[in-house]
Amino acid sequence: MKLQQNQLYKKGEEYIRICELARLAVSYKIMTDPVEGEGTTHLVTKKEFCRLIKGAELLDYEP
Repeated sequence: MKLQQNQLYKKGEEYIRICELARLAVSYKIMTDPVEGEGTTHLVTKKEFCRLIKGAELLDYEP
């Protein structure tokens, strides 16, 4: 699977959206409601992000 900007994942009750994708880092937002778009932004390495979304479901949501 290839990571792309604006991909939306659901893990448990949380939604995770990729905000910015760089060569070695990922900026993502954790939200409780993807429609509102309010949440906290985090910056991690790609390796840490892949561990975070392990077991998460990729959604076909378009804002």
